[in-house]
Amino acid sequence: MDIVITLLIAQGLMGAFDTLYHHELTVALPRKPSARLELSIHAIRALLYGVVFGGLAWFEWRGAWVLVLAALVLVEVGLTLWDFVVEDNSRKLPSTERVLHTVLAINGGALFGLLALHAAQHWWPQPSALVSADYGWRAWVLSVFALGVAISGVRDGIAAWQLGHRAPADNDLAELFSGPPQRILVTGGTGFIGEALVNQLLADGHDVTVLTRDPLTAAYLFDGRARCLRDLDTLHPDSAFDAVINLAGAPVVGGRWSAQRKARLLASRVGTTERVVDQMRLATHKPAVWINASAIGYYGDRPADEPLPESAAAGSGFMHELCQRWEDAAAGVDALGIRRVVLRFGLVFGPGGSLPMLLLPFRFGLGGRMGDGRQVMSWVHRDDVLAMIARALHDSTMRGIYNAVAPEAVPQAEFARTAGRVLHRPAWFPVPAWPIQLLAGEMAQLFIGGQRVVPQRLLDAGFVFRYPTVESALRAEA
Repeated sequence: MDIVITLLIAQGLMGAFDTLYHHELTVALPRKPSARLELSIHAIRALLYGVVFGGLAWFEWRGAWVLVLAALVLVEVGLTLWDFVVEDNSRKLPSTERVLHTVLAINGGALFGLLALHAAQHWWPQPSALVSADYGWRAWVLSVFALGVAISGVRDGIAAWQLGHRAPADNDLAELFSGPPQRILVTGGTGFIGEALVNQLLADGHDVTVLTRDPLTAAYLFDGRARCLRDLDTLHPDSAFDAVINLAGAPVVGGRWSAQRKARLLASRVGTTERVVDQMRLATHKPAVWINASAIGYYGDRPADEPLPESAAAGSGFMHELCQRWEDAAAGVDALGIRRVVLRFGLVFGPGGSLPMLLLPFRFGLGGRMGDGRQVMSWVHRDDVLAMIARALHDSTMRGIYNAVAPEAVPQAEFARTAGRVLHRPAWFPVPAWPIQLLAGEMAQLFIGGQRVVPQRLLDAGFVFRYPTVESALRAEA
């Protein structure tokens, strides 16, 4: 039985990582309407696992209780197999998630096989009873797992219920891209902003082509409704686009900014942009508009009391270099007579992206400011980003650089207090700057640096923000 308990602990550790890293942070399943059935399966299975973890931690299931335990295990196995089918039909799993699921299945097979042998030999012949067992500290570890997996099950169940009862009429993005159907090329269409953008374009009747490193993932993501390409060279020579929306770029937040990673970040933005610009030079039919992403990292780390409209001077550092070279690459379309709009994004809030990771410590009651908390966060909600792109697509007067941020920039400490208030959690656990700098190196400036960016040109153009304040944006995602 000792081996069974050890395998059960391993199952719990891997399952916790899978839930937190893949389901919550990477894929954000609780926010995806298409994941409602998967979440329902997860909820039931997690509650059953909670019973198994807690039950095996403290009891021997003797006699007829073996049949009860066997029924729980068989239902759990059946739900896991069903989950595999649902996942394959609804999304393409990241390679790390698929590998982990395979390891979980192997470990689970060994675990339940050994448990069945032990139960048949030692528990089944005994009188029916739940008899206290002593596994020492491992029982307490399993009890923590039982509580954690039960909480996860309740969380997934609530998320599935909320997704099922979300009224379609509440979608204030309906027909955001209304108008005559257009042929639109989107790069970075599987990212946090790109996925929502492509889905909205498709819903509003546009013909969308997605340029992506993984066409198969994109095909799953958009149910085959968008043309998904790895290389524009595969297009027919007569293919034409009315607009290009260039969002391509590897995530900036991740591993340390080594020379190799900096080169990858530059290539994913500058290299991709240059290739698409070259393709537009060869096109007989030129798009009318090119909308290009950039970031407020262009301004570098700036004092909290310095407002930064679009006319502000450039900053310094790698983020400035990345944004400057990206914008310069996109400027190649100017000579082709294509209207160019560049949106310098702040930190983008929404159901996915970096916000769930930022809020995770607060959900566990461990949130607080980072560094001294005086660095200013300039942010924007994803719904407002989509509205900005829609405006740029249709408004021929929009041209040049726009700061794509909400009008309310706040010190990081104020963000922490607001997050705690919205989530009804304390915000009393500050994270000093030095461990962030130690772990992240140059990338630490994304967390402990800041800039007070002003969306001056959008405000002058009369753009109305759906989420003008941090509190309104956080309440939409809480």
